[in-house]
Amino acid sequence: MDFLVDLIFECYNLRNTENYDIMDLLYEEVAMRILLAEDEKALTRALVKLFEKNNYSVDAVYNGEDFLTYLKTENYDACILDIMMPCMDGLSTLRKMRELGYTVPVLLLSAKSEIDDKVRGLDSGANDYLTKPFNSKELMARIRAMTRSGSVTDSLIKVGNITLNRATYELSSPHGSFRLANKEYQMLEMLMSNPHHLVSTEKFMERIWGFDSDAEINVVWVYISYLRKKLTALNADIYIKASRNAGYSLEEKIDKEA
Repeated sequence: MDFLVDLIFECYNLRNTENYDIMDLLYEEVAMRILLAEDEKALTRALVKLFEKNNYSVDAVYNGEDFLTYLKTENYDACILDIMMPCMDGLSTLRKMRELGYTVPVLLLSAKSEIDDKVRGLDSGANDYLTKPFNSKELMARIRAMTRSGSVTDSLIKVGNITLNRATYELSSPHGSFRLANKEYQMLEMLMSNPHHLVSTEKFMERIWGFDSDAEINVVWVYISYLRKKLTALNADIYIKASRNAGYSLEEKIDKEA
């Protein structure tokens, strides 16, 4: 499939801003969880890479039954369902999740491009419908539109003398700047969006590493250590506080303590 080759190629060039409308970047959410059900494994791998490069966390399954199992276990911000899948097709899966009361937005993927197919999908409870082959930029724009809360999220988060830019993933202070890696960025966004509030290790694992991750729980401490070093290098007047058996929070430094 030529479009799959293009998709794999594009996922390695996502941060070339020539490929993005600046307002689309401002709408991009971070630390969002996506549940993907697609039985073509090569396409699934390409889509997971695409979403991760855009700072989404992804759980991927290959049939409708596993999709429903994951949906019942985790909290997701968006779902993507292929229509033609084994065990339970996408439309049956979609109807079942709506019957169960799940309101998470759903994008259907399908090679079926007839108007009647699209109407059937939308009437079954989908929020959007995208036909294969598709362009990766259009897919990402549709996901942003589908998960948009109705107002443009401020691209800058400021706590103390530290600023996090959601559009460029840059962490900065008057003393310098760093461009954060994917998981560093998601973790710090969670902390800076809720200063003084504890975020548990389990919550970091759930939101960033995902339901079926093989990562050990101490990976959270490793990334906290990376972030602390960057904050120190920026002469930050805030720090990441560890509360034993509770989690982490972002706090102001007092008289150069902590």
